Amino acid sequence: MNPWATKETTLKCDDECLRLQRNRRLADALNIDLDTHIDDHIPYSDTTLRLFKEDPTWAQTQEREFRVFAAAAEEKRLRFKPMPSNKRAFLHSLAEDFGLDSESQDPEPHRHVCIFKTPKFVSAPQKTLVQCMRILRAAAASAAASSTRQSTTMAERLPPIQAFNAYLLKDPRFGLTIDELDQSLAAALAAVTRSGPAIKFTTSFLPSDEIVIKATPAGTAAAIATSLSVTPQSVEAALLAAKPTLTTTVSRIGLASAVLLCYVDSSLNITRREGTAAPASAGGWNAVASRGSWRKTAQSQSPIASAPRSFLALKRVSLKKSEKEKEPVEDDWLAAVEESGGVEGEGHD
Repeated sequence: MNPWATKETTLKCDDECLRLQRNRRLADALNIDLDTHIDDHIPYSDTTLRLFKEDPTWAQTQEREFRVFAAAAEEKRLRFKPMPSNKRAFLHSLAEDFGLDSESQDPEPHRHVCIFKTPKFVSAPQKTLVQCMRILRAAAASAAASSTRQSTTMAERLPPIQAFNAYLLKDPRFGLTIDELDQSLAAALAAVTRSGPAIKFTTSFLPSDEIVIKATPAGTAAAIATSLSVTPQSVEAALLAAKPTLTTTVSRIGLASAVLLCYVDSSLNITRREGTAAPASAGGWNAVASRGSWRKTAQSQSPIASAPRSFLALKRVSLKKSEKEKEPVEDDWLAAVEESGGVEGEGHD
């Protein structure tokens, strides 16, 4: 009697087998039918998917051959007809995804691929290549839509660029009054209203020693509400067009050192000015004070900042004389003094 006839041979479960068992236990716990449920797992390699996209119709035919071979328990070897190297590469990659062994046989032009079932083979992947390509396309479309929504949300969160609505006079002349300024600039400001929307100007002195000439819609509240010509963009365009004339007038009379375009809110806080890249949130008197003259004064009074950087090289003097420069030492100094005529200048003050 053969002792091996009644002994059962059990194949060792590999990683794919363990994964299928875990999925089955998880599906039973969550009441998921694996026959109808499709998850987003892709059981194929990137190489297989890339080669599949080169010729999907031919690749689907080869995949069906693989599935028929995998389902036939009695079949152990499948031989394909000779084909080019790129198509043989697809068969090798697909065989690895199925858990099958593959090898190329015979030289060119008769080189072909043979696949074999080994103990590591369990079953064919549940998803087809076409199903996996649909999952990838859906994931790509979802990612693109999410990126678009995120970009739109970020764009909505960004504060809008505020159009200029005022002139800013820097370093005005000492003792200048509002009445004197309005009379001097009346003609220049009238050019803005003649060529642009119906607006009026209000002059205000700021604590930063600057002057704001703000443009606001003219007329009654009802007329302003129904007017389509007075927009922030139209006001900015009118101010920009009349700025050269206003700058010439201010410079000729000596009213201020410069004229800039700016945006001021209802509380006369400057949140945007021409020639600066300050964010809209950094405005008001804090932004004005940060550009004040006290910083320049502090820098000009600092002796360290204005002192030139220089170095003085000192020559190192040797404190020791050479042996040749040393004076001879007398052994009997008293006799030497007597020979020289005695000691002169003895006594105390």
